[in-house]
Amino acid sequence: MAALKVKFNKGGKSSQEFYNVLRQRVSAYFETNQISRHGDAGMVFKTIFMLALYVGPFIASVFFVESTTTYFLLWLLSGLGMSGVGLSIMHDANHGSYSSNEKVNSALGFVLNMTGGCSSYWKIQHNMLHHTYTNIHGYDEDISRTPIMRFSPHAKKRPMHRYQHYYAWFAYCLMTISWITAKEFKQLKEFNSKGLIKDKAHYNKMFREAVLTKIGYYAIALFIPLYFAAVPVWLVIVSFLCMHFVAGLILSLIFQPAHVLPSSEYPMPDETGNMENNWAIHQILTTANFSHNSTLFSWFVGGLNYQIEHHLFPRICHIHYKELSKIVRATAEEYNLPYHSQKTWFKAISNHGKFLKDMALAD
Repeated sequence: MAALKVKFNKGGKSSQEFYNVLRQRVSAYFETNQISRHGDAGMVFKTIFMLALYVGPFIASVFFVESTTTYFLLWLLSGLGMSGVGLSIMHDANHGSYSSNEKVNSALGFVLNMTGGCSSYWKIQHNMLHHTYTNIHGYDEDISRTPIMRFSPHAKKRPMHRYQHYYAWFAYCLMTISWITAKEFKQLKEFNSKGLIKDKAHYNKMFREAVLTKIGYYAIALFIPLYFAAVPVWLVIVSFLCMHFVAGLILSLIFQPAHVLPSSEYPMPDETGNMENNWAIHQILTTANFSHNSTLFSWFVGGLNYQIEHHLFPRICHIHYKELSKIVRATAEEYNLPYHSQKTWFKAISNHGKFLKDMALAD
């Protein structure tokens, strides 16, 4: 990751007027309808549902199941629940959009630690780096961190990349495996070297969180099943890994097709660190939506098929994105800005795969 010296243009293609008008219209939407920007009773129901989908199959498999087939299937279901917890609960909470009460946001954001990751690390990687420097190679960790993948035309091409459109799908399965092993310890050193850690006390606090989270997670998610489950040890380990494969693949295939596409731009700062556009227009040019017509899909993925709306208004709960998308699209068209949207999730995944192949073949 490069030094953090990027400055967005206060003018750009349409100046700040686009974002000012858009914010006024979004504010008017909430004021006119007299609704909160945060979650509602539906979010509470979803929270209970997703946590039950994650924890319920785990408890059932460990204490009540003897059938090896049922045991394995329950862990796959728990992997689906893990992805749901990440997409629909902790994501909003760690953005501060779940509730107007920051204590509620902090508590629910901490459910990430229940999956083996650390909320404090995620806030730096996702909120600070990804949302600020979207698709800027060397700054946005989501496209810059993994050397085995080439997600940007500005990334150095390695010999292995010629096959990335084949092996990417397996690599995506390892996403949460990375969380529960070495990723955050490596991140801590990188964050510290880039001045993102306040001081030694802050460094030590984050280190303790990572260590205690890993110990607690393995003790509950792996050692308890190994001790109590009425199935062979090898099945416990395989089921544990496959749970993470399911969650990692789902999470990757929601986040990657939102930015790593042929339609997305990959701008870089000039030699003085200045960007061509202002921040809001930068988000429009680097982000894409998909699958607007599937209510159930949108519900499960926490509205993250509306990534444009999320990137422009990350502090607004995802339950509002569908209605906000009408405002954002209309305003973007008014200012002659693109509004990239794929009709289906599978089309978005297909286009993501095409981009991976393009990057595999391009110099």
